[in-house]
Amino acid sequence: MTAPSRRLIVNADDLGYDPAVSEGIVLAMRGGVVSSSTLMVNLPHSAHGATLARGLPVGLHLNLSRGSPLSARFPASLLRDGAFEETLVGSLPAEVVAEEAAAQLARAEELLGAPPTHVDVHRHLHRVGAVLEGLGRVAAARGLPVRALDEGMRAGLRRAGVQTTDHFVGEAGGEAYWTEQRFADTVAALEAGVTELMCHPGYPPRETRTSYALQRAVELATVTSAASRKALQEAGVTLVSFADLARG
Repeated sequence: MTAPSRRLIVNADDLGYDPAVSEGIVLAMRGGVVSSSTLMVNLPHSAHGATLARGLPVGLHLNLSRGSPLSARFPASLLRDGAFEETLVGSLPAEVVAEEAAAQLARAEELLGAPPTHVDVHRHLHRVGAVLEGLGRVAAARGLPVRALDEGMRAGLRRAGVQTTDHFVGEAGGEAYWTEQRFADTVAALEAGVTELMCHPGYPPRETRTSYALQRAVELATVTSAASRKALQEAGVTLVSFADLARG
């Protein structure tokens, strides 16, 4: 009997956040195990990241917590000094989210020179019901997969006609999450189906002030290591992208 297929999308978040982060992500895509990335399109370094990643499988990292909106109709009352404010996201109506998602998708296609492969959300703000609803409307209309963080979100997206993966793994916090050992252990234990592994590789930011810096360097070392590629081979796991998921 043939063993059930195990496919893995290794997605690097935050392309376009900072030049050094983008350079690390593209290195990991071209020479490591990262098979997908998502682009932030409303920041000063978005165009740089998109240029580096031209021709690679890149989706939209929908950003509602940093920088300014791209939709001309975004309510000023839900901004702070003209910029997104994360504490106000819970007040966003679904239709406002949908308009902003459409505007950011259009910018992503303009910057990348190709349609985005899928959508996920910076800081997982689609845990907010109206954000998930608004994004789901746009994604379903355009046939774009969306990141599902748990079974409830996965079921809701699929009811709305939105593709997503069967499983999700990954975290971001005070310490780097993806060490070589954790990557190898996770890959070995993957369930059948398609899993998204979220990661945040990159060189430490050089233009953007943030405490999330050395964590990126550790993850970059992990996803570009020979040990991680060997772990995939030994586990019999196939690397794919969201473009492959959309094609079925």
